[in-house]
Amino acid sequence: MRTSGAPRTPTDAELIRSVLAAAHSMTVVTDGLRSEVRHLDGSDPMGRLHLHPAGPDGGHGPGHWHGHEHEHRPAIRLEFTDIAPTPVRDRVRARVTLLGRLLTPYSDESADSTCMEFGQAVLETSRGVAYTGLEELDAAVPDPLAPFEAGMLTHLQDDHPDLVTLLLRLVRPLPTAAMVRALPVALDRYGITLRLEERRGHHDVRLPFPSPLDHVEQSGAQIQALISAARRRSHHNTLPA
Repeated sequence: MRTSGAPRTPTDAELIRSVLAAAHSMTVVTDGLRSEVRHLDGSDPMGRLHLHPAGPDGGHGPGHWHGHEHEHRPAIRLEFTDIAPTPVRDRVRARVTLLGRLLTPYSDESADSTCMEFGQAVLETSRGVAYTGLEELDAAVPDPLAPFEAGMLTHLQDDHPDLVTLLLRLVRPLPTAAMVRALPVALDRYGITLRLEERRGHHDVRLPFPSPLDHVEQSGAQIQALISAARRRSHHNTLPA
């Protein structure tokens, strides 16, 4: 939940849609069987699923879909893990689970879409657990950077580590001598997030763009704006080289 004056961040539903849009694999649990699907190729699995509202006997509250069975509608659970593309500590950024019941047969090998009565989406992050309904999920759109984020972050880290150090000038309060490493950990339409790793623990800092992006083509100018702002900041600090 965003509050007035707080840095803009994706909503829970937007983050879920973004994780799905960038997913290359998922775990499917149905009929007591657990299978790994690894051929998503970055295509949004929402295109392979037709999500339908739950019927009158369906549930919407947190946890309702665990354990309650209907013979004619087998339960299905789709699990996605969002992993940071850079070698940060604690690389799992989010876990997304879609819960529901099958309305048509599901097969890992089938190219046909699967109809699924939607129960709820569960988002697990370092901030806690959030539950999202179908209406919110339908209204949300994936972040325009989601399919490109991994390549952009690894390029920044591998080819321009000096720029990551430069961006630290925008962090307030300034990092202390306890920081041993800073890596880019996330990038979305609202800004870039750096993970500051210390000898004991770590924490993330968001650096917001001047304005949210609508297209990936706008990312270069927005990142350059942050870099220019960092260069304008005083050089008199104790940041590690």
